[in-house]
This record gives sequence, C-alpha cells and structure tokens, in this order.
Amino acid sequence: MDNQTVVIVGGASGLGLATAKLFCKNGASKIGIIDRNEELMNLAADELRKSGVIVATAVGDISRKESAHAAFNQLVDELGRIHCLVNSAAIYPREDIFNISDEQWDIENAVNIKGTYHMMVAAVRHMQQFVDAPAVTGRIVNVTSVDAFKAHPQNAHYAATKAAVVSLTKSFAQACAQNQILVNSVAPAGFATERARQLGFLGELASANPLGRAAEPEEIAEWILMMGSARNSYATGENVIVSGGYIYA
Repeated sequence: MDNQTVVIVGGASGLGLATAKLFCKNGASKIGIIDRNEELMNLAADELRKSGVIVATAVGDISRKESAHAAFNQLVDELGRIHCLVNSAAIYPREDIFNISDEQWDIENAVNIKGTYHMMVAAVRHMQQFVDAPAVTGRIVNVTSVDAFKAHPQNAHYAATKAAVVSLTKSFAQACAQNQILVNSVAPAGFATERARQLGFLGELASANPLGRAAEPEEIAEWILMMGSARNSYATGENVIVSGGYIYA
C-alpha cells in the first residue's frame, strides 16, 4: 500500500477501523473515512493520524445517490486520487423470518445493497480517469458475510442483502475489467466486535464455529488488505470466505 490512498465506508469503528489501521501499518499514506457517526469518525481519524497518515472524513447517507457521491467526491477533493475503496458499512439486525416488517426490509436494502452500489459507482467513475492498462487502475473490496451462503432464519433479511452484494461484486467485476479495476468481496463469519460483545453474541459465535471462537476484526482485515492492495494484481469477481470453518459446519 506504499503511498496509496484508501477510502473506507463504515471506517469509524469495528472491522472498518481495524482495516484502516492495517492499511496504515502497511504503508497507506492517506485514509478517507465515510460514516454516519460523526463523533466516532472524528475519534477514529485522530487515532489514525497518530501513525503519521493524512486522514479526511465525510459524513454521508450512503443509501441515497446524491449524498453517497457527494461524500466520496469530498474525499477526492481533499485526498486526490483514490486507489482502493472498502465497503464495510452495514446494518445487522435480528428478526424472526416470519415477522420482518416492510420498514426492516427497507433499511436493510437501503444501506447494505443500495449503499454499497452507490459507493462503487462513485469509486469506479473516479478510477476510470486513471486507466493505464495493463497496470491495475484501482481496487474495490466489499465486505459481505458467510450468512449469504447458509440458512439464517433469525436474520434472513440481512443474509439476503449480503447475497445481493456478492452478486453485485461479480457484476461490477465484469463491467470494470476493461478498465483494470479489480472488484472482490470478503465474507467473514461473525467476529468479535465491541457491538457483538455488548449484545452478548460471542458465546454463540464461538459455539457455532469449529475453531471454538469468533475471529478478531484484525484477522478479517488481513484478507481485505490482501484483496485491496498490490498483493492482488489479478483476482477479480472473487468472494473470499473467512469463516474459521463455519461455512462447512
């Protein structure tokens, strides 16, 4: 990531922040964060700046095209060329499969699917200005979920949105290949975020996993770095499952 610039959507906390830290550790010179929680985002930015990188932030509603594109373009104005986009923002609810309301469907689709779509379009349009084939123009990594590939009646609407993002990733990969933009996704099983701890999910995640524990966010971030850095010069349209064996359990 030497001298490269990364934008992380949902980078104020959890996996997004862990990914930002790892990119900094591996040489990224500029980090952009888009998040709806301005207070957390400012704290994250201050923490990242301690490592010597330039950090810019933008508050935006990614579920709406105008707001999502405005947030991305604000970061472009401050940081210049963006080499990598990481889509890590999502809403994770639980609801019995027979009781999912229209409102719950709407917010899941708006953030997890539409938000990812809007951010990818903004990034691709920006990256297309820098095509110099056969060199890689840019990289996009979408965080999906192993839930997309397993039965999850306790959060079926979330799982459905993540399956949709896997499909979007493949479609964007094909559409962007001629511009040398690599588009991939990383699908983790449940991991040990602070929110998971607060909700008391860690025991459940550990008992469901063959390794007997949930992953740490940093372990998932390693795979995002792999797909979003110069280590990846050829893979596109791929979905990397990082589940500690849960996908087979």
